[in-house]
Amino acid sequence: MTTRIVPATPGPGQESVWDYPRPPRIERSTERIRIVLGGELILDTTDSLRVLETSHPPVYYVPESAFTAGSLEPASGSSFCEFKGAAKYLTVRGGGKEATSAAWSYPEPATGFEALADRVAVYPGRVDYCEVDGERVTAQPGRFYGGWITSRVVGPFKGEPGTMGW
Repeated sequence: MTTRIVPATPGPGQESVWDYPRPPRIERSTERIRIVLGGELILDTTDSLRVLETSHPPVYYVPESAFTAGSLEPASGSSFCEFKGAAKYLTVRGGGKEATSAAWSYPEPATGFEALADRVAVYPGRVDYCEVDGERVTAQPGRFYGGWITSRVVGPFKGEPGTMGW
């Protein structure tokens, strides 16, 4: 049985994740990205890359060097993306809290995704909160996905109930 997907119509200033490409596209962003864990601000930067892929809210990749000292540590586990290559996981620390495997990076990204080298993405649902230009994001549904949902994007989003076969 095939599920018929009905994309939401974007309003002024919004994007539909159904207009994003597959394979994904990388876009430079100067939006202010802030990440808080344990009540401590562990990242505040305007240097990010948005990875945009059909049906997924954007994933923000920020420079590893923008995190406060000691807030990232290698974690066990890895995964593989058919487009970006082999991912390594990171434990995130802040304010006396530890979030195991709450971030990931591509130390040697695949061809076409070299811009992701030395950058880190964070699962927004595994830290206190993440912000894009002062707006707290909602985590993309589903345990595996790391997209950041803001009022700027409309779905439906991969990871919501009933989306397994997309």
